[in-house]
Amino acid sequence: MTETKSRYKPLTLFLLVRALPSWLALPRPQRREIAIGAVPGGDIKLRQFDCEAFSAMCSDIWMLTADSAGAMNTAMERLRDTPLFAQPYFEFVAILPAIEDGWKAFEAAEVDHV
Repeated sequence: MTETKSRYKPLTLFLLVRALPSWLALPRPQRREIAIGAVPGGDIKLRQFDCEAFSAMCSDIWMLTADSAGAMNTAMERLRDTPLFAQPYFEFVAILPAIEDGWKAFEAAEVDHV
């Protein structure tokens, strides 16, 4: 377990989400207030990408990064309990887990096994 943790970078989730009409009907100041209340805390890093002008699949891509799967699980449970998804104002289109440059860590570990 320690070997795996030390050679892999943090876990990243790309959340493809779609804003629902209930979200778009809200005044922008109210949207900001709700969104601020939903931002994951702790060691979770969040980046947001607006893609509604370029894609019919989803309106936004949220990139969450955590040091462990457990921390990510906690963040996702809390996110699902916020009005963003409980109301709902957004829906999940896809959740894509990834490890940045994971192939490099794999190849480095394989050298040790040869």
